[in-house]
Amino acid sequence: MYYFSGIRILKRINERKKIKCFKYFSTMPKTSEVTVNFSNGRHLTLSTGQYARLADGCAVGTIGNTSVIVTVVSKTKPSSSNFLPLVVDYRQKSAAAGRIPTNFFRRELGPTEREILTSRVIDRSLRPLFLENYNYDTQIICSMLAVDGVHNPDVIAINAASTALSLSDIPWNGPVGAVRVGLINNEITINPTRKELNQSSLNLIISATKRNLIVMLEGNADGILLPDLQKAIKTGTKEAQHVITQIENLQKQIGKPKRFLETLPVLSEEISEALRSLSEMRVKEVLQNYSLDKIARDVALGEVKNNVLEKIRSSFPDVDINLINEGYTKAVKQIFRDLIFDKDIRCDGRHLEELRNISCQVDLYKPLHGSAVFTRGQTQVLCTVTLDSHESAMRLDPLSVVTSGVKEKNFFLHYEFPPFATKETGRIGPIGRREMGHGALAEKALFPTIPNDFPFTIRLTSEVLESNGSSSMASVCGGSLALMDAGVPVNSPAAGVAIGLVTRYDDSNTNIEDYKLLTDLLGIEDYMGDMDFKVAGTSKGFTAVQADVKIPGLPLRIVMEALQKASDAKRKILQIMQECIAKPRMEKKDNWPVVEKLEVEPHKRSKLLGVGGINLKKLFAETGVQVSQLEDTTFQIFAPNACAMDEAKEIIHKYLTTERVPELEFGEIYKATIVEVRDIGVMVTLYPGMPPALLHNSQLDTRKVGHPSVLGLDVGQELQVKYFGRDPVSGLMRLSRKVLTAAKT
Repeated sequence: MYYFSGIRILKRINERKKIKCFKYFSTMPKTSEVTVNFSNGRHLTLSTGQYARLADGCAVGTIGNTSVIVTVVSKTKPSSSNFLPLVVDYRQKSAAAGRIPTNFFRRELGPTEREILTSRVIDRSLRPLFLENYNYDTQIICSMLAVDGVHNPDVIAINAASTALSLSDIPWNGPVGAVRVGLINNEITINPTRKELNQSSLNLIISATKRNLIVMLEGNADGILLPDLQKAIKTGTKEAQHVITQIENLQKQIGKPKRFLETLPVLSEEISEALRSLSEMRVKEVLQNYSLDKIARDVALGEVKNNVLEKIRSSFPDVDINLINEGYTKAVKQIFRDLIFDKDIRCDGRHLEELRNISCQVDLYKPLHGSAVFTRGQTQVLCTVTLDSHESAMRLDPLSVVTSGVKEKNFFLHYEFPPFATKETGRIGPIGRREMGHGALAEKALFPTIPNDFPFTIRLTSEVLESNGSSSMASVCGGSLALMDAGVPVNSPAAGVAIGLVTRYDDSNTNIEDYKLLTDLLGIEDYMGDMDFKVAGTSKGFTAVQADVKIPGLPLRIVMEALQKASDAKRKILQIMQECIAKPRMEKKDNWPVVEKLEVEPHKRSKLLGVGGINLKKLFAETGVQVSQLEDTTFQIFAPNACAMDEAKEIIHKYLTTERVPELEFGEIYKATIVEVRDIGVMVTLYPGMPPALLHNSQLDTRKVGHPSVLGLDVGQELQVKYFGRDPVSGLMRLSRKVLTAAKT
């Protein structure tokens, strides 16, 4: 009986275990994924459902063995701001590359420059597709899960972020697809590897949405021709459609229903019409007064605004002032855009394709290695060039080396935008994301013009003194002038220009009905317009492009036309720059650094280096000259100027020609030469190059000697001395002539 009851108990226990097991496996996360097949046979995998299920949206993108996870979270209540409060954070993880951070804490600290620039690229790819009235705090976090050092994670992060937003309940006009385009041997390559990028003359990221509409462009090139760049953009946009199709398929399968947005209060038709009627004539009068500059125009528009808002508040006291401000801004923006369409004349009196007045000057201050000031309208940039040794090269952190393949940079550009450039007050300190992005773009534009074998490290600084649009492209122009003034043998000068856009949509508000392209963008045109397309290059081709779009995508025809207008404007700017300085300076400045190579025989290397490199350290402390070893017998001498080089070469010659210090033996007799006669004795040397040692009066003779002259001793005379080692306390040589005299007697 007990036997059968025991069997029943065991069966019940097993049944309970099966039920628990079934419940556990039923709650296991289910992963859904899609694979994007590109034309060159490479694959992008996008998956979701396995990680971060509490976030509004999460996706993992993978190419090769590089994977990036992206999460998106948005608050359910709108914020008080009247703009999209979107924050994108891209973070590199050392563990993803099998590394440990090299800082003191051995953990990831603040964002690096590469992380900030990648965050900006992701942000600019997503922001244009959010709804106009969407003002919910939204954060997108992109983290590396694994990196193989072959495939770049930035494009993967854009596609994963697009997937996460599409699968979430956040209203969004996506998805977006992104690809990297390379050009190797005149053949286009989609998503090239890091090794292939080293051979590519183009590195372009394209973000596009449905119907081949371009949302973002970011890239650099080695003087690529206009037809090749246009072909690359068309091909990349077409390949991005594969990504969009697969994201939409995944969204149909498991995408969340989009949330319902709270209805925000809007101005009534009566107030909107009152705003327009009160402001239209006066705003048009200001915008058509072509004699006004930036400050005067802003002051005049500000007076109109204050007067109009005061009248509206008195007539409608119960309406929220923020709504009135927003309505007034929209009205002025529409008036500004309508004037461009109706008159084909801009607010400063220029035609659509006309450049502002340009002036430039080089060799501003003699102590500088190279300097230039470039002024275009009310945008003015001061650029300076500093040349230093290879020891001053910028060394990247280990993880950036893995992802980019660049260990150090011998050319870098630092961009500064102080608040006085726009007649404002503000904080002076570490640069922000915007300044870092502008500097990186100008650096990309100028880097292809620098020769690979240039023997110096180049630091180019660009300080914006006045700003009324296109300060980053002015940095390209001024930087190129400063490089030529510093004697850097650039293969061709470079220039940059920004192209703007204003559009009109049809009644459905989905298709562009009409548009106007604006060459050499003003600050107010950037604010009121729909695009800021920065293009830089040489007379032969393009070196950098960056498109910031504010509308949900640009048709290819507009992008192609904008590139053509930028090419024409670039050519005109280069002609003006050539009148200032046509080619790199050939005559050397007195303060230019000097570099020479030195061949040292193997058996003399120890003489040059000294014990523990003491000779080179002493040389640097005395003359500021750095000596670095290139090969076994080849050294490079860097001097800050020609005078320091001459002084260093004399010292190095002494190092190499000085005989080796002989080893003195205790009790041996040596021939000494008197180099100085003192009251207490004579200073003698036992071998060439030896520091003089004192032979005291008490050791000169067996008799008592009051002064060496009583023995007839004088400078240059030779005498024999006996060596008794060094004093254990002072370390001075102990020499004696007395013992030899006593032995003779």
